[in-house]
Amino acid sequence: MKELVEVIARSLVDNPSEVSVNELQGEQSIILELKVAPEDMGKVIGKQGRIAKAIRTVVKAAAIKDDKKVVVEIIDVKS
Repeated sequence: MKELVEVIARSLVDNPSEVSVNELQGEQSIILELKVAPEDMGKVIGKQGRIAKAIRTVVKAAAIKDDKKVVVEIIDVKS
């Protein structure tokens, strides 16, 4: 899942070197923290959150194969 989010995000942003994904294992789910540069936040979120929703949908579909629950959080690098 981590690699999937990374590949999608790097293809969307202007600064692919600033993209990183941190995976946190929870009891019942996996949390993926997607970090991008502040100027790339709009590109990853999209108008009315459409791109962010699409990323979450793709990851959710991939997670169903592994019978896991995955949450994608988007944060800027300075956080």
